[in-house]
Amino acid sequence: MNLQPKKRKYRKEFRGRMGGVATANNKLAFGEFGLKAMENGWLDAREIESARKAITGHIKRKGKVWIKVFPHKPYTHKSANSKMIGGKGAIEGYVAVVVPGTLLFEMSGVT
Repeated sequence: MNLQPKKRKYRKEFRGRMGGVATANNKLAFGEFGLKAMENGWLDAREIESARKAITGHIKRKGKVWIKVFPHKPYTHKSANSKMIGGKGAIEGYVAVVVPGTLLFEMSGVT
């Protein structure tokens, strides 16, 4: 399951700033339990997928798991040997920007 946007208006994006607390996506909407972020940061698409696999494996495929974050933001990378010329690097992957209080996953049907 490769999480990335289907289409973007602009390919590359500024890094941006993270601050404050979550005002949206901070209350349970679907499940009975939730996993909430305590610090801000970037969650890579691969990290989200591996966390989903770990959660579903731990609950032994009982119940249901919802992913509440989606990696919309592209991040770029230039090789170590390249000079600081020639523009921004190629897109390496996509990340979800997470601030404190953001719900990452929701679960129901587990005890």
